[in-house]
Amino acid sequence: MAEVRAKKALGQHFLTDKGIARRIAEALSGGGAALEVGCGMGVLTQFLLGRDDLVTWGAEIDTESVDYLHVHYPEFTPRLMEGDFLQMNLAELFPEGVKVIGNFPYNISSQIFFHILEYRDLVPECVGMIQREVALRLASGPGNRDYGILSVLLQAWYDIEYLFTVSEGVFNPPPKVKSAVVRLKRNDVKKLECNETLFVKVVKAAFSQRRKMLKNPLKAVFGPMKGEEHRFFTLRAENLSVADYVELTNWVEERM
Repeated sequence: MAEVRAKKALGQHFLTDKGIARRIAEALSGGGAALEVGCGMGVLTQFLLGRDDLVTWGAEIDTESVDYLHVHYPEFTPRLMEGDFLQMNLAELFPEGVKVIGNFPYNISSQIFFHILEYRDLVPECVGMIQREVALRLASGPGNRDYGILSVLLQAWYDIEYLFTVSEGVFNPPPKVKSAVVRLKRNDVKKLECNETLFVKVVKAAFSQRRKMLKNPLKAVFGPMKGEEHRFFTLRAENLSVADYVELTNWVEERM
């Protein structure tokens, strides 16, 4: 079967460098099930299947890629699921938990991480290749201009490492930007010491006007709040740590 044609609508950029594929596969710790998101033509899949300390599954939305994988990796067929990862119920598919790995499509990489967050107690680890600017955002700490909503939300429940940068020339077709590989490992936080639903709302509100002092976006979303203004109100969203947002969430809840 001929090679799969990359589809712009699916954000496909097929990795061609086997050395990098091997490094990505080796970055995931052993044990249990691993789900590769966006298997493409199997350049990463082959190294995952070569590991005897993982049971590798696949999620692939592109029917042409699925057909290609059936032909070239027939042993993978029983564990290759055709469909959209963002619509998959990981609790039903992997009740014992699953690690997530992949060369993630650029156009849905943030959505992939939000989906992982939904199942954070079932996803102990994730290794993904994404746009470099998104990778920097995920790994950035407070006070950095790359620090944003996804940084705070992911860092609340995961320890994040920026592993290495990947150049444009190792893809077909080559993207217009550099890529990077990140690793997320679930931290020890079982539950935040605040209303977690409100925490997400507070973080999103804070970054909705990230250039302004916090009192502006928070009042715009939650309206006037009783009592004195919080000491964080003179800061910008990017200056607060996860712990600060937990404190701010409790303060907002008391005054709503």
